[in-house]
Amino acid sequence: MDKTSWLGIILGVLVLVGGMALKGSSPAALYNPAALVIIFMGTLACILIAFPMDEVKRIPGLFKVLFGEQKTLSIKEMIPMFTGWAMVARKEGLLALEERAEEVEDPFLQRGLKMVVDGQSLEHIRDLMEEDIAAMEDRHELGAKIFTQAGTYAPTLGVLGAVIGLVAALGHLDDVALLGKSISAAFIATLFGIFTGYVLWHPFANKLKRKSEKEARVKQIMLEGLLAVQEGLPARTVEEKLLTYLPAKDRVLEDETKSGVEVEA
Repeated sequence: MDKTSWLGIILGVLVLVGGMALKGSSPAALYNPAALVIIFMGTLACILIAFPMDEVKRIPGLFKVLFGEQKTLSIKEMIPMFTGWAMVARKEGLLALEERAEEVEDPFLQRGLKMVVDGQSLEHIRDLMEEDIAAMEDRHELGAKIFTQAGTYAPTLGVLGAVIGLVAALGHLDDVALLGKSISAAFIATLFGIFTGYVLWHPFANKLKRKSEKEARVKQIMLEGLLAVQEGLPARTVEEKLLTYLPAKDRVLEDETKSGVEVEA
């Protein structure tokens, strides 16, 4: 579970409700079915118009990505794995890694290791796996675009809701008390539009972009590690190559991480 997404939403709601209370407005005013329909159903309508159905169907999956934790290997976990493979490849040959490939859980890494075992050329492996990374980035970019568009539509729909509410309020000019309540309710739609646009949809788009960038970086590191093993580089060289992806302060691996790895000349 991605705790930051949940914490951000909870904090955002608390700020909204608390801000209204501190300003002397009743948080109960937020319960406005008309405003909720205009903003949420209106935003959904805009998304349906803007994107094909096959792309809209991906929205539930996007929420899983937003609120779920990415299961990716860290660089520190990959270093001993690749150095171990490099040692086996130099001593026993690439075919000796065939059993290791079956044990790999990450589909991208497993596919790459199998190509290495099959003796595919460096250029072929790099081309195929970079195309895989690019395709993944395109899919993730589409998901971010959906939320970016939603964040653009929602505030404008809030203005529409306010206009609709004011039109209704003008029908109560003879009742000052009711007129005031109607005007107040009219601006609840604007409030929801701004809140959902800038506290939910735009941040959701940014979170998807950041997760995509992180996953692409991990896959690129996997690719470099696989190519290093394919080239038959010594374990020490593979380790030094992968350590460059870590910040300088994190490049000293713990002794237990490196235990069992024989340093080659």
